Amino acid sequence: MDEAEKRGEELQREIAARIRNLRLEKGWSLDKLSQVTGLSKSYLSQIENCEKTPPVNTLTKIAFGLAEDVITLITGEKKVGEPPPFTLVKAGERQGFRHRGLPSGNVYESINFRKTDRVMDAYIVTVGPDFPKEPLVHEGQEVAFALSGTQEFIYDGSPTLFEKGDCICFDSGRPHMSRSLGGEPAQVLVVFSNPLRAK
Repeated sequence: MDEAEKRGEELQREIAARIRNLRLEKGWSLDKLSQVTGLSKSYLSQIENCEKTPPVNTLTKIAFGLAEDVITLITGEKKVGEPPPFTLVKAGERQGFRHRGLPSGNVYESINFRKTDRVMDAYIVTVGPDFPKEPLVHEGQEVAFALSGTQEFIYDGSPTLFEKGDCICFDSGRPHMSRSLGGEPAQVLVVFSNPLRAK
């Protein structure tokens, strides 16, 4: 296991502990968290016990249900005060992380984490050369704009070549995944909608 994979496992344990601690601070059962997030009790239990690694959109849904920012779940840093109407994240301030369960070459960098009342989440995603073991499936919609490189994108079983300058919009509830082609990691601007925040 390389350092990136070790950090991914450590991050998963930290996120799981934060979710559990925040839930218990509210005096909530898993049933209550299930009600406010729309996620099943068994799935939430698997997340808290590090048996499942939630995708970013699921983390956002849990954070919203707990009235926290998703970056609080990822980094442990609390946001205080009223959310500002305008935020700026400089290139060197992006919050980068990896998920266990996704290939080690995949890195997410949050570029709008300072906007705590946002209804969407935006990331620069570096895509490695391997597909994840399982496709991603979650609620909401996504927009993906290819910044560099070439990818093979598979949506609901159908492959598509995804190259620099291309843009894909899709419902995230169907299985989807991608990998870089040509030996160089591709980078993509990905924006997730959050159905719960948009209400």
